[in-house]
Amino acid sequence: MKIALLGYGKMGQIIEKFALERGHEIVLKISIDNQEDLTRQNLKSADVAIDFSTPDSVLNNINACFDANVPVVVGTTGWYGKLQEVKNDCNTSNNTLLYGSNFSIGVNLFFKLNQTLAKLMNNYPAYEVQVEEIHHTQKLDAPSGTAITLAEGIVDHLERKAEWLNEVIGTDVEVFPKAEQLLIESHRIENIPGTHTVIYSSEVDDIEIKHTAHSRAGFALGAVVAAEWVKDKKGFFSITDIFE
Repeated sequence: MKIALLGYGKMGQIIEKFALERGHEIVLKISIDNQEDLTRQNLKSADVAIDFSTPDSVLNNINACFDANVPVVVGTTGWYGKLQEVKNDCNTSNNTLLYGSNFSIGVNLFFKLNQTLAKLMNNYPAYEVQVEEIHHTQKLDAPSGTAITLAEGIVDHLERKAEWLNEVIGTDVEVFPKAEQLLIESHRIENIPGTHTVIYSSEVDDIEIKHTAHSRAGFALGAVVAAEWVKDKKGFFSITDIFE
């Protein structure tokens, strides 16, 4: 495939490495230094685009891909408040987008495990639940997209939780969740690629499931695999569609 990389930071460079190893070609690299190169003509040279940019630029990048009719894989998070609007635009214009809060194969198996555990815990009301996420200090959004997906998996399958709310540890804002609210604790620590833990606590014991990323490599490889999967498809997809 011919791939356009929208966002050429640490993730973009690792994605490039995996893409080249798998026989693909990088025909466009967009970073903060060459935004003017994000043109319809340049995008049309690609079979698919992969976006790991920033919450501030991702919507503009998506719209540029739609305008050029180029399928786009979006790994950037922090824009999901516009998800339905983007989905409508994608379908109306007969375009292709695949998004995911996390492209790691291990994390997507973790999502499934989280949903199954939440269903089981409906029978055990003595357990309180919360989600904890730890990321490097360069991560701009909190909570992480992965933590939100975990929280939504719990809210959707655990009857005693109706919504989630977030507390960023180390700030002056302290959060006091109500009984029906699920707390996500966000920690920002140097050089942590990503750790997510779901904790069920009772007076007698705790149950934890945890995913620890050792590097960004799993996310990058998953993004390339997603691009291969979506290239010839039309419509609006989630990374979970690949794992069904």
